Amino acid sequence: MIGIILGLVLLMFLAYRGWSIIWVAPITAGVVALFGGLNLLEAYTDTYMQGFVNFAKAWFPVFMLGAIFGKLMEDTGAASSVAVTITKVIGKKRAILGVIAACAVLTYGGVSLFVVVFAVYPLAIALFREANITRRLLPGTIALGAFTFTMTAVPGTPQIQNLIPTNYYGTTAMAAPFMGIVAALVMGIGGYVYLIWREKKTKEAGEFYTEPNDQNIERVEAEKLPNALLSFLPLMTVIFTLNILKWDIVVALLAGIILIILLNLGMMKKFIESVNKGASGSVIAIINTSAAVGFGSVVRAVPGFERLTDFLMGIQGSPLISQAVAINILAGSTGSASGGLGIALEALGDRYMELAAQSGISPEAFHRVASIASGGLDTLPHNGAVLTLLTITAMTHKDSYKDIFVVGCAIPILSVIVAILCASIGII
Repeated sequence: MIGIILGLVLLMFLAYRGWSIIWVAPITAGVVALFGGLNLLEAYTDTYMQGFVNFAKAWFPVFMLGAIFGKLMEDTGAASSVAVTITKVIGKKRAILGVIAACAVLTYGGVSLFVVVFAVYPLAIALFREANITRRLLPGTIALGAFTFTMTAVPGTPQIQNLIPTNYYGTTAMAAPFMGIVAALVMGIGGYVYLIWREKKTKEAGEFYTEPNDQNIERVEAEKLPNALLSFLPLMTVIFTLNILKWDIVVALLAGIILIILLNLGMMKKFIESVNKGASGSVIAIINTSAAVGFGSVVRAVPGFERLTDFLMGIQGSPLISQAVAINILAGSTGSASGGLGIALEALGDRYMELAAQSGISPEAFHRVASIASGGLDTLPHNGAVLTLLTITAMTHKDSYKDIFVVGCAIPILSVIVAILCASIGII
């Protein structure tokens, strides 16, 4: 137990310091193995790498195709076209709502979180300038739209955080739709109300829009963007084929990619570069998450794991509570929703599946709580998406992290509680 705790603390500390989990995870797994009495070399070459490879084998196609899909949406201008259309419908006076909605639609359509940040930022800057809203609120606004309810809660989302539990619970992306919708409403409405309140407070304090120091922000020229309806089609294709036709996520993403290419044949020469960049970017993402899962495999192999399991399973109340606690802690430790989710379900998924059968709680409820919980403490200051978001928006933790924490961490944790309450009264 001491080794597991030390390993987790060290993993969190080094991740917070900005050290790559690719090499930090095996080192901290070595700490766990050492205290657990395992052979260090075998713990790394066998136990750790087996967990690493198994996760990569199962999920690399999804990571790669998802990244390529997002990159093609970005490079063809389809992502920007969707964002511009949504904000036009909502109106410039509701700039915060427009940015949230644009991010949410793109994320729910299968575009990766990082691509959404890059695609929406130029448009968000223009909207905040028009509405005279301080840029301090921009990171929190984008985080709410991209990192929360469409990532984990809305039924059918093709984001990896909603797909990983399907391997452990035999569920689909539409698992526990009522729980998901209720949690999404808590996150979406709660976060929006908070940001509107913050907008009012900042204006009362005399804070308004100021131009960023970097003036080289690419302006969004709506007239040069592709047709809005055609730009929506690839997003709708992924969602429709995944959830209505029940196609595998790999096939659904391929369908979206093929449709983007067919709709933009005039840009054929640029597609090779887009596909190359998307594929290359996916490698780092899958290795990061696989490294975290490998750490979880070593934790599972040491004798102290049984005590950890007994502790978690001994948490009073529904087993959904212990699952939510475990995933939140691990997501916070790794600074990664998918990483924490992968570690927890690799180590404890079998036990929770047994509990689902014993307690009469549907595996779908475990799936939805697992997915939502992964999007709680993952949004701590060392989270990679948070760091990228602050870099792109030219803001600092001091400027904007408080808002990111409220909409991306505090309110999502509240939504997990609400989801568990729904499951406790049999409504999933």
